Amino acid sequence: MDPRNAEQETQPEEPRFLNFKHQPEGTQRDGKPVLNRWSTTLTNGHDFPGAQAMLYAAGVPNKQAMKTQPHVGIASVWWEGNPCNMHLLDLGKEVKKNCVEDDMLAWQYNTVGVSDGITMGGEGMRFSLQTREIIADSIETVTCAQHHDACIAIPGCDKNMPGVIMAFARHNRPSLMIYGGSIKPGYSETLKKPINISTAYEGFGAYVYKTLKSAEEGKFSPDEIMEDIEKNACPGAGACGGMYTANTMSTSIEAMGLSLPNSSTTPAESPAKMRECAKAAAAIRVCMEQNITPRKLMTKASFENALVMMMALGGSTNAVLHLLAMAGTAGVPLSLDDFQRVSDKIPFLADLAPSGKYFAADLFEIGGMPAVMKLMVAAGLLNGDIPTVTGKTLKENIEPYPSLPQDQAIIRPLNNPIKKTGHIEILRGNLAPLGAVAKITGKEGLLFKGKALVFDKEHELDAALNAGTIPRGENVVVVVRYEGPKGGPGMPEQLKASAAIMGAKLTNIALITDGRYSGASHGFIVGHICPEAAVGGPVAVVRNGDVITIDAEKNRIDMDVSDEEIQRRLKEWKKPKAAVTRGVLAKYARLVGDASTGAMTDLF
Repeated sequence: MDPRNAEQETQPEEPRFLNFKHQPEGTQRDGKPVLNRWSTTLTNGHDFPGAQAMLYAAGVPNKQAMKTQPHVGIASVWWEGNPCNMHLLDLGKEVKKNCVEDDMLAWQYNTVGVSDGITMGGEGMRFSLQTREIIADSIETVTCAQHHDACIAIPGCDKNMPGVIMAFARHNRPSLMIYGGSIKPGYSETLKKPINISTAYEGFGAYVYKTLKSAEEGKFSPDEIMEDIEKNACPGAGACGGMYTANTMSTSIEAMGLSLPNSSTTPAESPAKMRECAKAAAAIRVCMEQNITPRKLMTKASFENALVMMMALGGSTNAVLHLLAMAGTAGVPLSLDDFQRVSDKIPFLADLAPSGKYFAADLFEIGGMPAVMKLMVAAGLLNGDIPTVTGKTLKENIEPYPSLPQDQAIIRPLNNPIKKTGHIEILRGNLAPLGAVAKITGKEGLLFKGKALVFDKEHELDAALNAGTIPRGENVVVVVRYEGPKGGPGMPEQLKASAAIMGAKLTNIALITDGRYSGASHGFIVGHICPEAAVGGPVAVVRNGDVITIDAEKNRIDMDVSDEEIQRRLKEWKKPKAAVTRGVLAKYARLVGDASTGAMTDLF
């Protein structure tokens, strides 16, 4: 073995989680597979009489059901205060109804979420990323503590999806994910065009810089336009409608075989989403009968599929963080270099928001994810042979679905892509020795060089944007630091700033940070700079006026400062006091790893 490749060729250690007593795979009862492999610990005999008493009270109808029926947990990330999540309880009820009709014992429960759209730009956004860990912890806890035999999870907003998949990898019991679906596009009468949540943030930038105008010149005031946008951007239930983080994660997870066909592009309020919920019971039964468990599906090949679809569809930079964490939880080797390798070979095809003009609801109308995956499988770019939750291969799942229509404009032909390679670029250099993640669609160019304008927190930049003091003209690289996983704490998304810059048409600005961006962010942006400022990464010692070069062709991000000068500055640097010392964010800051390994909290 070449010692240089030893690390890559060594098989990773199987992740170790608490083992529970259960019936072994292949156990039969009356010639059929035993489906209550885990719950039988509680329900067989009289070893746990208190548990059985509680279960009768919770709805077990009789002794036969107690002894034979599998227990299915239906985990929704439901809460009323966010359009992404407010309908998930109803979806869960439909799932439960069909599980019960299929002779299963099913119980709904939920976990918490945070609305990124509501918290964006404020201190509440610091709580967002850590909900991924809370969701994973919650579902793992209930599944294992209650000895559930299977799990059907129903997420809505973007941290929801990786959270439930990380839980699946931990408990490793038959599981499938139902995506809550995306929202319908809104419509603005003042702008005379479809709008979405991103329009609100970009509109604010135009409002501050006095460039916000109605479609009919002078008919509406800037305040009237903003009120119209705010009122109509989110017309109902569902996750943000572009290829933002929620839809990036749902499409990636479908390409991994962990959800039913077209789950990721079926709109939240469509009859088809309810039909998907009705099909979930039969699908989870197949998973139990064939012992299709998450870690059998979460392989390097399936993660490769996720990366392929992420690049083809123009997905969010957040997917880098989340897919690394999902893979790390499942014990699958995945690194930043894998993202760059796939980006170098997969063309960017989708004219979807935020950089394009179409939405996920439009993609559904032309065949949705199955149609896109048929194109990619036929071209040999997507692996159709991976197993899935249906018991069939991915290629078999999509075979009955129609191909993309010839006259559609959303997905470009392979021979005429928006960009010949992917939009995600992994950058390294003296500013980011352990890596950074750039979202470069090519529309803003591939090279940017400018003088640094440094802000130690996002709110400082927001104040400057609100005051209209970010300059036009000369190229400027705005640096926002101390917003990483530990330094934030919580690695908040910075859509408010990135969207304001786009809305104000400040094309002379590039934005870089050790924090992260919303999937709705676009422009010349770089995030996830690692090591972060709070642990003494070089970004901590950038000074106003330092010249920074972002080169997406050479995959470099550097400041025009010598190594000796960087080391001298780092020796003088003093670690700032922790912004939070008690509570959930303090615990998160102590446990969380760096962005280049997924910002996980369970790597020891």
